[in-house]
Amino acid sequence: MVDELISGVRRFVTDVVPGKRELFAELADGQAPATLVITCADSRVDPSLITQTDPGDLFVVRNAGNIVPLLDSDDSSGDSTAASIEYAVSVLNVAHIVVLGHSGCGAMKGLADLDSLESLPSVARWLEHSAALLDSTDLNDIDGLIEANVVLQLEHLASYPFVAAKLDTGDINLHGWVYDIGSGDVRAYDGEAFVSLLAE
Repeated sequence: MVDELISGVRRFVTDVVPGKRELFAELADGQAPATLVITCADSRVDPSLITQTDPGDLFVVRNAGNIVPLLDSDDSSGDSTAASIEYAVSVLNVAHIVVLGHSGCGAMKGLADLDSLESLPSVARWLEHSAALLDSTDLNDIDGLIEANVVLQLEHLASYPFVAAKLDTGDINLHGWVYDIGSGDVRAYDGEAFVSLLAE
């Protein structure tokens, strides 16, 4: 597998970089992404592929379950995610934050059956950041749980003081999306339900 990665690097340098030389020269001096995407670490989810964006367009934070930990949590496991969100909002001044969940999410399946995580204590501890869903969501409905998790993370985001301040001034917008791996469709939360972005 490593040999395939090395071959890919070589193709990137010889076939891709020459056609995007101006873009990479510009990016070498810094970044100015307009959008922060908080998505799952799942290998099947590629935000740049899904949105057809170039390097430099998205600031991406990935973790199990596209979770936004509450800032007042005593659990330091969320520090990296919180720090990345803070940097994107306060330094890079992103105008949009997208929480991107996906179908078949293993993290949400684990949340629905915490007993199955007995041998994965770090995963179980991380999923405690979404524990509010345990009392409010049908755990047998994984698709519904995936959507509810996205909505919960939007609520967590809005509780961050530096995000709330920009929401108040209209300088930032929050979006909740769920990507269907099989069809490629993306559904967006409209405040009441998730509606396909392909819908007119």
